[in-house]
Amino acid sequence: MGGPWRQEQLIADGFEPAYAVLDWYDGPRKGLTVVHGVPHYFEGWDYDPANAADEYFVWPASEAAVAMERESWAIFVRYEVSDAGREEHPGNGGIDARYDELELLLVPHRQAPDGARRLVGEVRLDDGDRYRPDGGDLWFRWRPSR
Repeated sequence: MGGPWRQEQLIADGFEPAYAVLDWYDGPRKGLTVVHGVPHYFEGWDYDPANAADEYFVWPASEAAVAMERESWAIFVRYEVSDAGREEHPGNGGIDARYDELELLLVPHRQAPDGARRLVGEVRLDDGDRYRPDGGDLWFRWRPSR
């Protein structure tokens, strides 16, 4: 992964920002990002810690889904940058009614449809904060899977 990288350099190198990370396990596994200028969900299906890039399923995200994901991410970020304890995390349910509502509404959007494309995503992190309302420090550069 390397870095952290300046945003200007990431853009110059063809990287695009992620809007939300829904799952992280030794790297981004699932979330919402930009693929060739268009918002898409991504879901990692192949993980190899020796590689700088992993394969992902990607599928387009509707404008409504993007708006809900960004709202959900903003609630999540407010928790992450606060002094709240783990028991107050919105992901526990029953903590933030709007977060709970968004999580239910987003379930069908977050499921990879038949026909989702497989792409290789190279990951870099920018030099900003990990948790920001705009999506944080995660960037991808996409190429076709072999």
